[in-house]
Amino acid sequence: MSEPAGRAPEASEPILEVRELTVHHGQLRALDHISLRVFPGEVYAIIGANGAGKSTLLRTIAGLHQPTEGSIRYDGQDVTRIRPERRAISGIVMVPEGRRLFGSLTVEENLQVGATYARKGPWTIERVYELFSWMRDRRAQRTEQLSGGEQQSVAIGRALVANPRVLLLDELSLGLAPVVVQRIYGMLPEILATGLTVLLVEQDVSQALRVASHLQCLLEGRTTLEGKPSEVTPEQVEVAYFGLRQGGSGGPGAEGVWGERLPPRSGGGLGGVVPPEEEQLWSGSTTSSRGS
Repeated sequence: MSEPAGRAPEASEPILEVRELTVHHGQLRALDHISLRVFPGEVYAIIGANGAGKSTLLRTIAGLHQPTEGSIRYDGQDVTRIRPERRAISGIVMVPEGRRLFGSLTVEENLQVGATYARKGPWTIERVYELFSWMRDRRAQRTEQLSGGEQQSVAIGRALVANPRVLLLDELSLGLAPVVVQRIYGMLPEILATGLTVLLVEQDVSQALRVASHLQCLLEGRTTLEGKPSEVTPEQVEVAYFGLRQGGSGGPGAEGVWGERLPPRSGGGLGGVVPPEEEQLWSGSTTSSRGS
């Protein structure tokens, strides 16, 4: 399994550390003593099937859920009880599952929302327009009129203009066609080049492994595998993902862990069908600068 290009060297101290985190939704234990350490410049991928606790983990780190036990440390400070907006201002910013844009607002107005309490840094609305070149001409369009891939780009841009140090990405590929997913993930190196650290939640294992410097698999709220992508085998990932016994024959959807037939996902989306305008935007088949 090949290493992703442009990996940052390991730092001595983690920028984000989760210690023995347990989270309940009512009587349900969604996370059970989860620990992780994310170092500056990493792309740390959390993988697992639907319901594994991945989004709960990210939302807890962002401050949207309170843990029952455990702690969250950011840049050496305990932020476990810090409010979500204070975490965002300090540099922990999330692109939520489902994008959560203000549909009645324009592209630029959504970006301005992200810039309201921005830290000082390299990301501005103009810089986002350079990253997603199609946005400039459509900045006055309401986001409810955009395709799924375009909305995801706006959600990423809204997070970037806050100038985060740690960017939490929750299910970037959810509901999007493969060509759109590849284009969005293809922009990660440019984003990382500005000094960001990324904690990524993803069901699509093959996509996560292509970009990750470290991997952690969750199953029913527990860690079942952890390591560098180069140090784990497809068989180990499959066992950890589905909770199979080593040497098992897989099961329904097992081959999908590598992107051919994925386990069922929640929510809507494009369902693998790309609208003609989005196919042009993301496929690179046009000669215009849109989507470049």
